[in-house]
Amino acid sequence: MTERWLGMKKEAGRKELFESMPVGSALMTMAIPTIISQLINLVYNMVDTIYIGRTGDAYKTAAVTLAFTIFMMTIALSNLFGIGGGSLMARLSGSGKADRAKSVCAFSFYGAIGIAILYSLLVGFFLNPLLILLGASENTLAFAGQYLIVVVVIGNVPVILSAVAAHLLRNSGYSRQASIGLSGGGILNILLDPVFMFVILPKGQEVLGAALATLIANTAACIYLVLTLRRLSRESALSCSLQDMRRIRREEVRELFSVGVPSAFLTGLFDLANIVLNSLMSGHGDLELAAIGIVMKAERLPNAINVGICQGMLPIVAYNYSSGNHRRMQDVIRTARIFGLCVSGVTLLMFEACSPWICRIFLSTKTGNAEAALTTIGLAVVFLRVRCLASPLQFLNYNSSFYMQAVGYGSGTLMHACFRELVFYIPFMYLFNSLAGTDGLVRALIAGEGCGAAFALFLIARWNRKNLRPEWKRPQGIS
Repeated sequence: MTERWLGMKKEAGRKELFESMPVGSALMTMAIPTIISQLINLVYNMVDTIYIGRTGDAYKTAAVTLAFTIFMMTIALSNLFGIGGGSLMARLSGSGKADRAKSVCAFSFYGAIGIAILYSLLVGFFLNPLLILLGASENTLAFAGQYLIVVVVIGNVPVILSAVAAHLLRNSGYSRQASIGLSGGGILNILLDPVFMFVILPKGQEVLGAALATLIANTAACIYLVLTLRRLSRESALSCSLQDMRRIRREEVRELFSVGVPSAFLTGLFDLANIVLNSLMSGHGDLELAAIGIVMKAERLPNAINVGICQGMLPIVAYNYSSGNHRRMQDVIRTARIFGLCVSGVTLLMFEACSPWICRIFLSTKTGNAEAALTTIGLAVVFLRVRCLASPLQFLNYNSSFYMQAVGYGSGTLMHACFRELVFYIPFMYLFNSLAGTDGLVRALIAGEGCGAAFALFLIARWNRKNLRPEWKRPQGIS
């Protein structure tokens, strides 16, 4: 009886979070744990590069840059079931269909396992051709292969399943539990990295050591998140039951994929753009490739915070859209946009002022080939000061994309992804590279993100006119 009462109390608290809590407080309740986990995971991804950079070997840094591009494709695959299933769960809960949300959750859970195994097999079979296609040289191929065999070929299931489980928890109102799992894995990775890289394995095996530390940390995070999801399934719309999975309806599968596929496609195209960037940059040399790898790591600071804001926004927007409270939905989106633009502005100023010190964090000039390291850092400083100008525009793209995913506007998400990367950014990279070399390559991001943001805002304005109730536009106090 007491357990049932506690469950009802928790459910009432989550309902208040979605329906009546002040918008700023609700957004921060959902976003702050997500931002913290994003930042911790950012740190542990940076730590791999930072520790490898302590060797002073720019070629190992370049190798990890190549490997990380393939590893990041796992985020696209996790979005297929994490964003697709999580968004649908929130909308079903908002319309009072918690039993249907359970089936969607279970389907997403087992779908994540299946897609993870498939990606592991594909990467394992085509590893070397993939790396050569990405621009790997004889100096970087072996190191990049070491990292990917351990983290992706062997360890892909815990990577994708933990990401999907975190999305499902977050969209059911359990943002704190999701963040504990992801953050715990990140902290464990930070602690294990130096142990495996500099104590357990011999000198020269630092990349393999970083990969083993990442594998163990990801597995631990996955175990915690799966057990948490299973425990909370007794009092919420969460489920990892095969019986619930079998009850999913065909129309729910279609609706899940109508958001999940565009979301995966969006992230996949983002990774494709990074692949093109790495490939074009590697044509200028391994040191230029290492420099852009450092820059992409540094850029993840504002991106991690802004994605955390948007992930916190998504369940509240989805719930209130489904329940018909369009005024609250728009207030949440507007508040998230203000927060994100402020974060982007502050980090832009920080990068412009502090880029030499930031870039030196990732590569030592006191060990290894000091001349190559100094050249790499000099290039990275120039690249970072240019590319950081795109930070506010990138946030507008994130905010718009998560909005469209939250309301189930899958076709808009897909159009935005295609135009942002295939029509704008990637063609700009080829054009600007032919005109101005590496300087043009880094400036292409500003042009691509600006055009993408303008197109996204156009899509949203058109969708709002067709689908939202007109009263959400009325000022407060007018009946």
